[in-house]
Amino acid sequence: MDRFHELNAFIAVVETGGFSAAARKTGESQSAVSKAVSALEKRLGVALLHRSTRKVTLTDQGQRYYERTKPLVDEIQVADSELTSSTLDVSGLVRIAAPSTFGRLHVLPLIPELLSRHPGLRVDLVLSDAVRDMVEDRIDLAIRVSPINDPDSVVRHVADTSLVCAGSRRYFAQHRIPKTPAELADHNCLVYGDMTEWPFTGPEGRFSVPVNGNLSSNSVETILAGVLAGVGIGMFHRASLVKEFQHSDVITILDDFVNEPRGVSLVWPKRRFVPTRVRRATDFFAMTLPLRV
Repeated sequence: MDRFHELNAFIAVVETGGFSAAARKTGESQSAVSKAVSALEKRLGVALLHRSTRKVTLTDQGQRYYERTKPLVDEIQVADSELTSSTLDVSGLVRIAAPSTFGRLHVLPLIPELLSRHPGLRVDLVLSDAVRDMVEDRIDLAIRVSPINDPDSVVRHVADTSLVCAGSRRYFAQHRIPKTPAELADHNCLVYGDMTEWPFTGPEGRFSVPVNGNLSSNSVETILAGVLAGVGIGMFHRASLVKEFQHSDVITILDDFVNEPRGVSLVWPKRRFVPTRVRRATDFFAMTLPLRV
C-alpha cells in the first residue's frame, strides 16, 4: 500500500477523531481508511491509535509519529499545489481566530472581500476572547490585540490601537468624573477577564491601579453593555469602541494617563513551510486591517 496514502489516512483519523469522520474527509470508505492505518501500524510494528467504541486517541508512539510526519505531509501537499498553479488559484480551508468584539467589528466585515479575491478559499472564523492554543485548535492564523510572548509562533505587527477608559453620562451624573487614576478606587470599575489592575502612564512612567466593581466578565461585549447601561467604568481597546464613540452618552476619561499603544498582530504557528492559502490570508489582513483600526 502507498505510504503517502497510509499517512494521509492516519492524519485524517487523528484530526477528525474517528474513522468514519476521516472517511468523510478523505472521500474514501471507512474500511479503506481503517485498512490504511492498520497497514501503517503493521509496517512500523507499533500501535499508533487506541481504539474504542466511543473514540480514537493517540498512543505515545502515535503522538510522536504524528508530530513528526504532519509537517512533512503538509509540505508535500503545498509543494504539489504550488506546482499546479495554486499561487494563482488559492484554495482550501483557513481557520482564523480573533477576539470577539474586535473580530465582529474589524475582521468579519473583511471576510467577503477575502473570499471574493480567492473564490476557492474557505474560512472558518473563530471569535473568542480566550487566547487559543493554535496547534491544539488547528488555528492557521490568529489576529490578536494584546502582548504576545509565544516562542512557537511568528508575529507580524500590522497596526496599533490604544487603551481607553470610558463611562456613560448617566453614571457620571451620580458619580463625579475621576481626575486621576487613583480616584478609580471610589468608582465601580467593570473588570474584563483578569484585568484587576489597569495600566496608566504618568510623568514618572508606567504604573498600574487596582480596580474592582460589581460586574466582571470574560466578554468585552458584557463590559460594554454594562458601561452603556450606566453600571460603571470600563477599560477597552479603542478599536473595540467604534460604534460606542458615536453614542452621545459615552465619554472617555483619564485620557492624559491612557496613551500606551497596543499592537494589532497577525500570528501563525512557527513551521518550515506556510501553506499558500495562509500566506494569502495573512497578506490580505496585513493590507486591510490598518485601514480600519
